Amino acid sequence: MKSAVIVFPGINRDRDMAMALARFTGRAPQMVWQTETELAPDLDLVVLPGGFSYGDYLRCGAIAARAPVMAAVRDAARRGVKVLGVCNGFQILIEAGLLPGALMRNASLHFVCRRVHLRVENNETFLTRKLGRGDIVQAPVAHGDGNYFAEPATLRALEDEGRVVFRYVDGTNPNGSINDIAGIINRDGNVIGLMPHPENMIEGLHGRTDCAPLFESLVSA
Repeated sequence: MKSAVIVFPGINRDRDMAMALARFTGRAPQMVWQTETELAPDLDLVVLPGGFSYGDYLRCGAIAARAPVMAAVRDAARRGVKVLGVCNGFQILIEAGLLPGALMRNASLHFVCRRVHLRVENNETFLTRKLGRGDIVQAPVAHGDGNYFAEPATLRALEDEGRVVFRYVDGTNPNGSINDIAGIINRDGNVIGLMPHPENMIEGLHGRTDCAPLFESLVSA
């Protein structure tokens, strides 16, 4: 499996994601700086990692979504390449128009850094195929703008079409996200965004390994 991690100024989970991908795929991902205008033509996966691209100025992800490399990411997505956005990466995907809705300030108006419980709502995606529908996993979150919102027609489509991939459960919604949505997928099934950080719960030193099946799913897909 050949993957790439996109790196923007202010991103700080790029190395965490790169280590996780290398651990499960057996090969280090390409690290692609945001001023690049092309991606390798044979990539299987493009990841937009978490952090605070451009210091979260304007809106989280708004500046990064207009970086030169994003034209190549959009093109890859149109060709069917799998694209994963985690936390700030999710925000960038929404700002780039690759996923619907908006990610607003947390309802508490505070930055939240803790573990949450996620229920797998769709286990037929490239990120969840090694899990069962309804399975509960723990994952850490660290964000100030993770409050997912979509207008009624978009929300209805997401729910009716099974495009909600993860949902916060057990009262752990950290941000007020509508319908407890923690992660979604596009209609074509090759672009996923989620707020929690699966790369930080995959080995013993993390305290739990709940998210290892997500990376196993990536390899399997």
